[in-house]
Amino acid sequence: MTTCSSSVDDRMSQSAWATRLTKAFYQDDQQAKFMHLQAEVDSLLQQLQSLKQQRIATTQLEE
Repeated sequence: MTTCSSSVDDRMSQSAWATRLTKAFYQDDQQAKFMHLQAEVDSLLQQLQSLKQQRIATTQLEE
């Protein structure tokens, strides 16, 4: 009986470990995607600010 119980416990432990590992992988994957999107947003915001400054400079020259 002890062998059977130990085997079941080992399987449950392995399953729990696999579940945690899978969750950690997806969390890392999601974090990487978030960081990529954050960098893209920062880049787009910088481009927008640059265009706004160019528009202001052009408007001031025309006046």
